[in-house]
Amino acid sequence: MRPKKTILCVDDNEQNLSVRSFLLDTRGYRVVSFTNPVDALDYIASALPGSLDLLLSDLLMPQMDGNELVRRAKQLHPTLPAMIVSGTVTAYERAGRADVFLPKGAATPVELLERVRILVARKRGPKKLCIPTLPVASHSIAAATHGVSAASPAS
Repeated sequence: MRPKKTILCVDDNEQNLSVRSFLLDTRGYRVVSFTNPVDALDYIASALPGSLDLLLSDLLMPQMDGNELVRRAKQLHPTLPAMIVSGTVTAYERAGRADVFLPKGAATPVELLERVRILVARKRGPKKLCIPTLPVASHSIAAATHGVSAASPAS
């Protein structure tokens, strides 16, 4: 069984946060929720590198907007994928730091889950092609570069 991917959800609206957390939790993600972006940033700062798989944030919040939260989070963890959701469709320009922007009203839960799945998979990275290499004896390399057969005795 794979370990659960951890998603940090930040939204000042507790109802939106609860619905989003429930949606992700029921799909097998581990969700850490915050209504305050400053508290979320403190959590990110204390998290071990690689322990968070996605930052999912609202755009418009008091104290710090989602774009600033993403900017600061990526300073702490550069490989952390981030998604911003917002009820203001024209706010796309303000969400430039995130990897994905979704308008709240226009994005269905299915679309949100698909974007989350893609971002979490991207963080994990593509499967690496592992080509085994055969060990080469150092005397064979030295002999080849000097034009001497490795089997012949040295004079």
